[in-house]
Amino acid sequence: MKTLKKISILLLALILASCANSVKFPVSNITPAADIQATMKQDKNGNYKIAIVAKNLAAVERLNPPKAAYVVWIVTDKDGVRNIGKMINKNVQTTGLETLTPFKFSEVFITAEDREDAIYPSGVEISRTRFK
Repeated sequence: MKTLKKISILLLALILASCANSVKFPVSNITPAADIQATMKQDKNGNYKIAIVAKNLAAVERLNPPKAAYVVWIVTDKDGVRNIGKMINKNVQTTGLETLTPFKFSEVFITAEDREDAIYPSGVEISRTRFK
């Protein structure tokens, strides 16, 4: 019975993972130790759920010059560049963002900004990637 339960859990995990599109960010020149990954999934309401996890990302106040926040941006298909939020420290080694957006997008990038509510990216770009 335990084996059947383990197999069921494994199959469920595989099914859920197959519905999401996952990409890895290239190594950043600004924060080269950072390992950043993004996952995008469309929900039943047509919104796009995006989750970004960054391991070993340097604290923004340790950058030169220091900044206030890492901000995540999407490049939408019709509406240009959009700020979808700031990355939050989950613990010493992990920083992330999980949010929903109604905008269809194919590209996501992270900048270090002086203000987390910036309307346009003006800070240092940390890394950028595209969804297939």
